[in-house]
Amino acid sequence: AGRYHFSEMLKGLHRMSPSLLGQRLRSLERAGVIETRPNPTGRGSTYHLTEAGSQLAELVGALGIWGQKHLEIQPEHLDSDYLMWGLLTHLHGDKLPPQRRVVRFEFHDERKRYWLVLRRDDPDLCYSDPGFGDDLVIRADLEAITRVYLGELSLADARRCELLEIEGPRDLARGVDDWFPISGFASHARAVR
Repeated sequence: AGRYHFSEMLKGLHRMSPSLLGQRLRSLERAGVIETRPNPTGRGSTYHLTEAGSQLAELVGALGIWGQKHLEIQPEHLDSDYLMWGLLTHLHGDKLPPQRRVVRFEFHDERKRYWLVLRRDDPDLCYSDPGFGDDLVIRADLEAITRVYLGELSLADARRCELLEIEGPRDLARGVDDWFPISGFASHARAVR
């Protein structure tokens, strides 16, 4: 996914420990899936797919497409922590607002709250109030927003069906469509009404 440094990979892996990532990378290298190269900056190593790794990536991608086309979400599959981590890791910096914006997420029937701190250079996910004040509040049904992320439902349709509410200044609320991330497999999703 365009990540070659250990720290970049670790940041993109939800709750994985550095030691476990190190073990996995060594295992993949022994299996011939990746290779390490010296970091051009002189510190540490970078990790790259081998020819076998590229072939495996094509298979994994095909399985992802198949899974997206045949995905059936049940209540027991919903996980707000995992969803929020997916949103963070799929944000595109070039689509984020120019100034820092804080978006609080609240899911119906859950007591947890999350804060996405949108910064072009370094977005972040907080599990407690980061103290910058909320620019927007998104209140949503967890299943609905999961389906938006997966590409099965548009933000506009979720709002129209009152499954999602955005509170905040009108111009910022309209801008959510610009930065809200979706899964890399969303283009293969079946629309759900």
